[in-house]
Amino acid sequence: MKDVRMARGAATIVNKCTKIRPGEQVVIVTEAAKMSIAETLAEAVVAAGAEPEIIAMIPRERDGQEPPAPIAAAMKTADVFFCVVGKSITHTNAVKDAGKEGARGLVLTHFTEEMMYKGGITADFPAIAPICKAIAATLAGSEEVHLTTTFGTDLRYSARGRRGNALYGVVEPGQFSTIPTIEANVSPLEGTANGTIVANASVPYLGIGVLKEPVRCEVKDGIITSMTGGEQAMALKADLDAKGDPMVYNVAEMGIGLNPECRFCGFMLEDEGVCGSVHIGIGTSITLGGVVKTACHYDLIMTGATVVADGKTLIDNGRVCTENLGLE
Repeated sequence: MKDVRMARGAATIVNKCTKIRPGEQVVIVTEAAKMSIAETLAEAVVAAGAEPEIIAMIPRERDGQEPPAPIAAAMKTADVFFCVVGKSITHTNAVKDAGKEGARGLVLTHFTEEMMYKGGITADFPAIAPICKAIAATLAGSEEVHLTTTFGTDLRYSARGRRGNALYGVVEPGQFSTIPTIEANVSPLEGTANGTIVANASVPYLGIGVLKEPVRCEVKDGIITSMTGGEQAMALKADLDAKGDPMVYNVAEMGIGLNPECRFCGFMLEDEGVCGSVHIGIGTSITLGGVVKTACHYDLIMTGATVVADGKTLIDNGRVCTENLGLE
């Protein structure tokens, strides 16, 4: 039985985050297991005076796999698209191309019915937007970004020539965002990342979720050269090695979580949004401003983080330094 409480989140997504207007065409991409969420969104779309179309597809075999061509075409012609899926299609040409055509998009990957009314979805997305935008603007084009954590991460990279991405759950034409995560991110310039990554919080893919033991990665010239840890680290490494493409180890993203209502629970878009956390995305980077398209995009999430961009401290041991963002 569908949980009627989901209507709360649907109203936020339709009225506040995408600001759907009467007469707009809305494509909802989903799969059988997520149909109750898709239908709840469709009901909110109808209430807003717009026209929804639910398109169900066979679940993708892996994160980052393109949706079928007819679905990608429908996304390009829509005013608004929602991706309510189990396997992520965020880092795909379908999402990128829909944005080029002016569509507004929200990605609801790994969503459960509970996530529609509890946790990160309850945040005040417009209120947090200024902080998110300010951090993304500071990361954009930085000559050197230095990430450290109390758990052993020590990574340096350049974002020279790269845009900053502010994903705060509210989208304008040509934009997409994940939800309920609120994050500012940047794609490091290929070949510039060097140092050590220690994910201590979560790897919300492949059934790994909240970490029992840290995953430690050594990085040289933009590529992870070694990955060590316990059983979860070995599961991640085995999956990556099976792809048969060394670029799955590309350091594709650094994102800073900014949603005070998110909590670590093993679901991707909740875990990435935990305020003060940092994630390093590996693999595909084309939707973030990079040039790499490979078989997947996975995020390694850590806490106790400090991020310094061209000498300006953005977060200090997990505390967002609003005093350095010109917002106070």
